[in-house]
Amino acid sequence: MPKPTKGPRLGAGPAHERAILAQLATQLFEHRAVMTTETKAKRVRPLAERMVTFAKRGDLHARRRVMTVIRDKSVVHELFTEIAPAMAERKGGYTRITKVEPRKGDNAPMAVIELILEPVSAKQAVVNDAEKAVRRAAKQAAAKVSAESAAEDAVEDDVDEVTDEVEDADDSPATDESEDEKD
Repeated sequence: MPKPTKGPRLGAGPAHERAILAQLATQLFEHRAVMTTETKAKRVRPLAERMVTFAKRGDLHARRRVMTVIRDKSVVHELFTEIAPAMAERKGGYTRITKVEPRKGDNAPMAVIELILEPVSAKQAVVNDAEKAVRRAAKQAAAKVSAESAAEDAVEDDVDEVTDEVEDADDSPATDESEDEKD
């Protein structure tokens, strides 16, 4: 069961907080960036990222789940057709919060929350490719080591068999010669 947040809920009760966050998420998807207080920006971030994750799935159930929060059908359509495909390569971290100067009237700390629509950087793609190559090489090395150890075991078994045969061959003529000398 989700644990409710303690303390004041953005100035009102929980229903009003849900309404505020839903409206902020709607404005974020409509305008791609919203200036708000730091607290509201931090509270809307998980909600917005969850909505983008649903939009990336793209099925009917995901669309209906998003529609429970974002009531504007045009914004939901924009989220599913424009924003989600732009985020297809990104595994998470769809939003960015940047602190800006305090509000003039009451000196409240302000922030801009925006969607990160830039594609994953080429540098990050190179890093991901390098990590995959390292993992692949490690698997191949492990397979090679296991194959070599199996070959070494087979060679050791063959050597043991040959030494046993040689020892048996050495023992049997010696016993025959000693028996011949006794006669």
